Amino acid sequence: MFGKVKKWLGIEGVKVELLLPEMVFEQVGAVSGQLVFHSKNQQTVRRVHLKLVEKYSRGRGEEKLVDEYLLGEITLNQRIEVPAEDAIAVDFTLPFTLHKSSVDEFGEKNFLTGGLVSLAKKMRAVHSEFRMEAEAEVEGTALSPFDRKPIKLVRG
Repeated sequence: MFGKVKKWLGIEGVKVELLLPEMVFEQVGAVSGQLVFHSKNQQTVRRVHLKLVEKYSRGRGEEKLVDEYLLGEITLNQRIEVPAEDAIAVDFTLPFTLHKSSVDEFGEKNFLTGGLVSLAKKMRAVHSEFRMEAEAEVEGTALSPFDRKPIKLVRG
């Protein structure tokens, strides 16, 4: 009975790990990587949901504002048989689109406005962080295994 409870909760079940490149370039418009699954018991993954998120912060102290933007997401609707005590890797490519603020679009007009926008962003402590998230749906478990990794996105 204790074994059934552990399986239902996902203890000793499937673990998922994101393997990502060190950096991703905005011009490519996609992130390619691998999902690595391993488990102590044989189990089946029904689907995997992947997403790329931008955490956009600006301001300092109590006036700091933080927003999150979904840049891209996909769902891999494929059954993945994860063998006991072994790992299996699945390749993926996640397309994305960066959101540009009206200030960023103004800064791209010419050299002078680009400098002004860059200075304004530094004064307002504007900062973006990017992360990939993967969540796997496993048959017979209530809690889904997931992984979250920061990723460096190079703009330009």
